[in-house]
Amino acid sequence: MPELPEVETTRLKIEPYLLGQRLLRLEHDASHRYQNTHLASGRTVTRLSRRGKYLLLNLEDPGQDSLELIVHLGMTGGFRFAATPHTRVTMHIEDAEPLYFQDARRFGKMAVVQPGVYPGMPTLSGMGPEPLGETFSERAFVRAVAGGGRMIKPWLLSQVPVAGVGNIYADESLWAAKVHPAQTRLKPAEVRRLYEAIRTTMQAAVEAGGSTLSDGSYQQPDGLSGSFQTRHNVYDRAGQPCNRCGSEIVKIVLAQRGTHFCPKCQTLKLRP
Repeated sequence: MPELPEVETTRLKIEPYLLGQRLLRLEHDASHRYQNTHLASGRTVTRLSRRGKYLLLNLEDPGQDSLELIVHLGMTGGFRFAATPHTRVTMHIEDAEPLYFQDARRFGKMAVVQPGVYPGMPTLSGMGPEPLGETFSERAFVRAVAGGGRMIKPWLLSQVPVAGVGNIYADESLWAAKVHPAQTRLKPAEVRRLYEAIRTTMQAAVEAGGSTLSDGSYQQPDGLSGSFQTRHNVYDRAGQPCNRCGSEIVKIVLAQRGTHFCPKCQTLKLRP
């Protein structure tokens, strides 16, 4: 948390505010978490994009090589249009009020790098296709996942088969596809269901502005909450009835992550 839908919602909200603006400086007090940000000073934001759970800001300066400001929101990071008690970075902008990065638990990171050069970010450099993009091919996804010996949920969380799927949306997509989170050796039909479930779940979550959980750590930059949490079928619903069959949702720990599923809809199948 935040995952792809929350990061994409953030991008959509701050893009009109930052695009075409010249950054004066990034003010912070943790150079080990916010690396080489002095290189952003005096540069203009010409593009805002997203890769998985990362925000990428293209920075231009006439006569100089392009740079990228990479932002990872961590567990509780997010941008705000007003300062908060948890403000960690203040982005001073030439023709607008500052933009603030808040992060209660201090796991967020920023770095200014050459475009596409991510030596210190192995997850970003090895990330799979975007689930809502044209490069996310059903055929390739089936080829990558079907028959494999890895448990499917940890494999999704690795970001290798598809980008941006975290704990919430892995649980929700697996429920929609009727696949147990610990299932291995998925059949092609199961992988095709999961492919469709990931795309449908992610699209709906983006349209809802993401999920704001009970801790309230994620909010949109303008302070609005997401609303997709009202549509969760399994995540954070342990002990409640399954919306499909009425069985009680259970929670287990799988690969050190809390995992929610319906034991009746999502049975674990033993396969050689």
